[in-house]
Amino acid sequence: MKTTRNTAAKTAVLDVFEKSKTALSHTEIHKQLNDLCDRVTIYRILDRLINEDLIHKISNLDGTVKYAKCNHSHQRVHIHNHAHFSCENCHEITCLETVKPSYIMPHNYKVNEINFTLSGLCPNCLNSNI
Repeated sequence: MKTTRNTAAKTAVLDVFEKSKTALSHTEIHKQLNDLCDRVTIYRILDRLINEDLIHKISNLDGTVKYAKCNHSHQRVHIHNHAHFSCENCHEITCLETVKPSYIMPHNYKVNEINFTLSGLCPNCLNSNI
């Protein structure tokens, strides 16, 4: 079994995810790292963290890809079949772990991954507009 290295850059990226309550884009992660590593290295680290089931990828409604920390890493194998909320005002994406999307597939289809995103105003933006 191959073990993965814990480099300073990988540790820093994991720390960014630990401190964030919302999903982050590659650019947002890069800004928080203060030039610790280049953009390509960040992409490689993100791919590694996805493969290690430590983070998951979310495609926003506008096509932007963001990444979020997995909150159920205690399970040996898990899928990310929860919903996400995309705020139309601040553009933050939040994992909604307790909202489970449901769907009915036609016969002879096998689902490997779903992307279920709700959009509207997050609590912060909704309260600031009142």
